[in-house]
Amino acid sequence: MSEILRNMSLAAGLLVVFALIGSGLVSLTYDGTRERIAANEKEALVRSLQELVPPDRYDNDPLADAIRVTGGALGVQEPVTVYRARRGGQPLALFTTVTAPDGYSGPIKMLVGVYNSGVLAGVRVISHRETPGLGDAIELRKTHWITQLDARSIGSPYARDWKVAKDGGYFDQLTGATITPRAIVRAVYGFLTYFQANRSALFAPAPGDKPKEDSDA
Repeated sequence: MSEILRNMSLAAGLLVVFALIGSGLVSLTYDGTRERIAANEKEALVRSLQELVPPDRYDNDPLADAIRVTGGALGVQEPVTVYRARRGGQPLALFTTVTAPDGYSGPIKMLVGVYNSGVLAGVRVISHRETPGLGDAIELRKTHWITQLDARSIGSPYARDWKVAKDGGYFDQLTGATITPRAIVRAVYGFLTYFQANRSALFAPAPGDKPKEDSDA
């Protein structure tokens, strides 16, 4: 019996050692890749922003000039980050994520850029679970459907026309899929309405920011 107990204790000890070694290796791997993952995510975000508004249009760093806003009007309840682009200290455009909660297969998350004038710089789908071959045509790599939102605004088309054609509106729907584009058009219009009502606050300096002083240099 004592021999059995010794063997069991030895086996348990070995398991603990292997568990500690495994945990250490996972921790080392995570620490070694965490910074690279963060860098890749930042690079992807910068590319997306520059796709909507060319970087030669602004002279600040939108990722540094960012605020967090309550996300209820943007399709989610948690706070959402808003990135601001400026030129010569003046508001040029902002970017944020907007979620259409009523897609056919669930929420549709988008990156939206809008100029200070209220004109859309563009909309790009970030994530969704729409039906392959139908609803996934909202992806730019599949079709150019999403680009019909470029350069649109509250007044172009008129408010009554911010609907898909099947509902009597301005925007084309997708062949065999109406719920998906309807959800996107509704969410983008809701964002434009929110932007119009909160433009000054959205472009206001973040708390703690100090205005840049003019230089004689």
